[in-house]
Amino acid sequence: MSHSSTKKLSITLGVTLLIFVVEVIGGLISNSLALLSDAGHVFTDSFAIILSLIASIIVRKPSGKRATYGYHKIGILAAFINGISLIIIASVILFEGYRRLINPPHIDTDVMLPVALFGFIGNLFMAWILGHKHEDLNIKSAWLHVIGDTISSAGVIFAGLTIKYTGWLIIDPIISWFVGAIIIFGGVKVVKDSLWVFLDFVPKGFDVDEISNKIRKIKGIIDIHDIHIWSIGSGVTAFSAHIVVKDQLLSEVDKLRKEIEREIEQFGINHSVIQIESIKCKDSSIYCNFEKQLNHKH
Repeated sequence: MSHSSTKKLSITLGVTLLIFVVEVIGGLISNSLALLSDAGHVFTDSFAIILSLIASIIVRKPSGKRATYGYHKIGILAAFINGISLIIIASVILFEGYRRLINPPHIDTDVMLPVALFGFIGNLFMAWILGHKHEDLNIKSAWLHVIGDTISSAGVIFAGLTIKYTGWLIIDPIISWFVGAIIIFGGVKVVKDSLWVFLDFVPKGFDVDEISNKIRKIKGIIDIHDIHIWSIGSGVTAFSAHIVVKDQLLSEVDKLRKEIEREIEQFGINHSVIQIESIKCKDSSIYCNFEKQLNHKH
């Protein structure tokens, strides 16, 4: 993660904390659950951005004896925690919305509307600072927090206007449910994406068959098997495979290895471990068991 990303997160954190304080005060004065639920979401934004900031600093640490792959997954861990926090706060909002649906309280829209408008403008500013294209899941999770809060602020404004001109108090808990649903949707997505990395699944957008077939076409390669593609962290994809070649000089094998690395770099893979061998699998596949094959020969 770059220094510019850290700076953006720092600015976003300052704006988030300001919105949180204003919305809590405004929500208590106006007695609006929609506004307080938005403030609750903003609080999780603050927590998320603090985690993202800490992760962005740790991720830049070089690899060492304790972390030979580096600290990339610290950012993924922060994203996972952020996703869980989104789901928890949304559940609280949905429960409180149910209580208020049964007995809607009086709401002071003269306080609710200006505060909601302030939160909406502030969240638009933060969304603009963070941008919308993120390869880093850590930054993406923080951005999703902000986007969810921007939408919820718009919902609070709509609720305020509806109550002001129609007196329909039930719209306040309904909007809070709408906000909760948005938060849960974003939280589940972040949790799913972070677990995808932690479980070492093949990163989205990578086709194992396509990559292996591309390598098989390289002159001098007999077969490829035991292929593994996984994410070390956001945007950091690793690759390992066993490459079968004819018996030849080590210097020739090294040239072949470099050609393989050039091919997989076109797929966005810059970290690879390639094992060259001259024992061919009985059946060409992603995995191979040499022991069975050798026993078969004997």
